[in-house]
Amino acid sequence: MRALTRQTSLRGRHVIAAAAVVCFFLFFILRHSEPKGQLTAEAISLERYMNSGPSRYHVSPVKSTVDWGSIEYRYPPERPLTPLPKPGGKLLPKIQHQFGPEPSLRRVEREKRRDAVRNLTIHCWRAYRRYAWKRDALLPISGGGRDQFSGWAATLVDSLDTLWIMGLRDEFDEAVAAVAEIDFGRVSSSEHINIFETNIRYLGGLLAAYGLSKRGILLSKAIELGDLIYGGFNTPNRMPVDNIHFDSARSGVGLTVEGQVVSASPGTLSLELTHLSQLTGDPKYYSAISRVTELFYQGQNHTALPGLFPMYVSMASQDVTSGLTFTLGGCADSLYEYFPKMHTLISGAGDRYESLTVGFIEAAKKHLFFQPMIPDEHSVNILISGNVDVDSEGVPHLDPESEHLTCFIGATLALAGKVLNREEDVEIGARLARGCAYAYRAFPTGIMPERYNMVVCDDDANDRRCRWDEEKWIKETKKRREYKSYLPKGFTTAKDPRYILRPEAIESVFYLWRITGKDEWQESAWQMFTAVVNATTAEFGSASVKDVTVTKPVVENEDYMEVSSALSIAPLL
Repeated sequence: MRALTRQTSLRGRHVIAAAAVVCFFLFFILRHSEPKGQLTAEAISLERYMNSGPSRYHVSPVKSTVDWGSIEYRYPPERPLTPLPKPGGKLLPKIQHQFGPEPSLRRVEREKRRDAVRNLTIHCWRAYRRYAWKRDALLPISGGGRDQFSGWAATLVDSLDTLWIMGLRDEFDEAVAAVAEIDFGRVSSSEHINIFETNIRYLGGLLAAYGLSKRGILLSKAIELGDLIYGGFNTPNRMPVDNIHFDSARSGVGLTVEGQVVSASPGTLSLELTHLSQLTGDPKYYSAISRVTELFYQGQNHTALPGLFPMYVSMASQDVTSGLTFTLGGCADSLYEYFPKMHTLISGAGDRYESLTVGFIEAAKKHLFFQPMIPDEHSVNILISGNVDVDSEGVPHLDPESEHLTCFIGATLALAGKVLNREEDVEIGARLARGCAYAYRAFPTGIMPERYNMVVCDDDANDRRCRWDEEKWIKETKKRREYKSYLPKGFTTAKDPRYILRPEAIESVFYLWRITGKDEWQESAWQMFTAVVNATTAEFGSASVKDVTVTKPVVENEDYMEVSSALSIAPLL
């Protein structure tokens, strides 16, 4: 059951929305950062372009047919509302590396690569514009589109910040005009809307684009949507539902909290709702989510693996401690991702998010991170994040299974390490990011599978090199019914061999480049980009790969383009 759940698991991004992450990361890896006071002509030109002139589109907001802000709730919030935390009075450490002047030859190569990413983005956006305009997703092989996230143009909203960042001003203006017409009072794909998906894809996309462009219409639509999400807290215990029943929410009669949800669902509402309170001055959004944060904070040291939270929790019974399965991958991932980002967003105020961050990192180091045994002399430089099941006696058992969704963790540790002055965590984040980069390189397509198993190195405090042991590897492969003889050495399964256009690995590469300034990350990013382009390019966009473990006779694709990586995700960046 756990394996099946992870195949369709949730994935969050921070305020910069998921689809934008894909092209955003590589594009910014391929932009050079000069020291303060030294702006390149490229930077000056781009800055002028991004801030030039008004839109050529006349944009008038279309009010949604339901005024979500005026709903009278059966279960209104208790008064007084919890106010936004006041800044902590301390200056957070600088995160980004201090870059120096760039050699001219390297600049030429970087700009060539950057232009390739931008051109592919343009190609894929035009395909979306022609064949799937205002639909949630583009069908990259057959053309056309489909709705899967309420029918509010998920790809369009989720791509706004990418268009702006890349200087695609006309495309951005047209997309904003389309956003103005979205009716958050109607839903096309289901009578329910998923609160997690609506938050990360739509509200996150709108807030990211507003932060970059300051277009008032984007904030107006964000408030409409924020009020709808806020309606998901109209429950007897003021905990959020996982799925909002649209008609019940519209009437205000009250919603029923599900008995069990994945921990990422309630845990991945904090950034967007907090930021909406910051922008509007209305504390209700932050007040609602702060109760969820408090629940996790109070329970963190009372789980079967203190510091970590089980994959499943209950908002109905307010139980975040009872489960026995732990992971940083699907179903839990963005719960942890948001802890250090929330600490940064509220300028380090209070101690909740710092404690949550440090607590989960220390527990993950102890229980989840492992050094894989690989036939590579550089194995000491990589780590993989696995899963743990705790038995009835309270004993944890590591399952050396990982997945693409887990690859966000390198970025999260590196960010937390900088923000909290824990330099050791920056290096551990780098080792985790290298682990994902290695998994890309190891397969014949140059792309990591969705889910796989590896062999754990034997613990030896005196020898971190972890010498390759052929007999041990063969022994481990025989324990796995999913093993295939053509898998790279070191891998015992590729349980889910697909690549569905995930951006998590490149996300970590981007963070490590910006935090350390080391050239290895630019090169890793370009290798990933090239591999993804070669395997996913389709006539109308970027198509998922059925099996990244084989290349003959040809790489097979599916007519599917993950909304979370929309745009040209073929460029996985």
